[in-house]
Amino acid sequence: MIAMLVWTGAGAVLLFALMWVDSLFTRYKDLTEMKKGNVAVTTRFVMKLFAQGYILSQSIARSNDLWEALLTSVVSFVILFILEWLAERLLQAAAGLDLDQGTQQGKVAHALLAGSFHVVGALIIAACL
Repeated sequence: MIAMLVWTGAGAVLLFALMWVDSLFTRYKDLTEMKKGNVAVTTRFVMKLFAQGYILSQSIARSNDLWEALLTSVVSFVILFILEWLAERLLQAAAGLDLDQGTQQGKVAHALLAGSFHVVGALIIAACL
């Protein structure tokens, strides 16, 4: 029971930290936009949170060592961040679609597409663990 509490607490702290770091790289302030009722930003944020939580859950499920699981989650976050950045740059160059700007403007379609990069990336990364 104590181990479960420790692993859960460590996972929650790491997840909070990863989401905070992620928010530093968006061109807008996630919490400010969510407070204003921006559904697109909230949608993208929830999809990012799910993706990071899924990777964390899979790294914990496959590890016997807490530190290894947390490190795996951090490395996976970096990989996912790079993949998302590349996909968004390619989409912007190929189609002129700026997902960050569209999401900030409240375009839910932009948020769903951007969030899907996170979810799909998380599924692929988790399969590799």
